[in-house]
Amino acid sequence: DCTARLWCAESGRCRQSLEGHNDAVNSATFSPDGAWALTASGDHTARHWSVASGECVRIFQNFSDWVRSAAFSPDGALLLTTSDDCTAR
Repeated sequence: DCTARLWCAESGRCRQSLEGHNDAVNSATFSPDGAWALTASGDHTARHWSVASGECVRIFQNFSDWVRSAAFSPDGALLLTTSDDCTAR
């Protein structure tokens, strides 16, 4: 359904749905401090989310194919994406 969900590990309940992608979500990760999430999608975008509010704060575009993965640097200052368009950015 093109969403990523934040689940409570203890109760198993969904805490937040991260909605906005228009194709499959291929990967999701948390920032080192847990305040942010990053998703990669078949809709040719990566999205940066606020964990507290569930709001998308930035959309990374200009990919010509699926974005397969996205990650934060260890200090959370940089983001890295990989795409089927043969790029890592």
